[in-house]
Amino acid sequence: MASPAWELLLLRHGIAEERSPTRPDAGRVLTAAGRARTLAVLERAAGLGLRADRLLSSPLARARQTGEIALMAGLAPAIELAQALEPGGDPLPLLPAWLSQAGEATPCRLLLVGHEPDLGQLAARLLGAPPGAIALRKAGLALLRLPLVEAGAPLAGTARLEWLMRPKLWLPRP
Repeated sequence: MASPAWELLLLRHGIAEERSPTRPDAGRVLTAAGRARTLAVLERAAGLGLRADRLLSSPLARARQTGEIALMAGLAPAIELAQALEPGGDPLPLLPAWLSQAGEATPCRLLLVGHEPDLGQLAARLLGAPPGAIALRKAGLALLRLPLVEAGAPLAGTARLEWLMRPKLWLPRP
């Protein structure tokens, strides 16, 4: 029997508009193809029974839109924006606080929607792997299992990677 654990779903935003000197990075939105691919991936994930108790998203447009698609697909009940998920942010110090809000003795599944290389770096730190060992494709998903730990205990190096999925593996074959 598996011991109780928190589960952390990491979702990279879908395909977005190209970078441009005339468009602020924060305002880049998903392309039509990015929305369609992200919806297909997340509907498939929901169809396989994935659900999150909380969804935290970067406030940047492309990540926020990806989080909204996750809501439409039924992966979470609501979306919360978190500055720590912006590019260059560090959500690791905030994880214990977010997870404890669900109750330290009650396992929960948290879905983070963000950017690369940040999500991959977070996963690597939680796994105790070297930087760059984990990378998510656009609309890619990873599931990590973290043991229930006491408040203040370090999370780095405690996680186990359950799976890392490229979007192509989630999409139906023609």
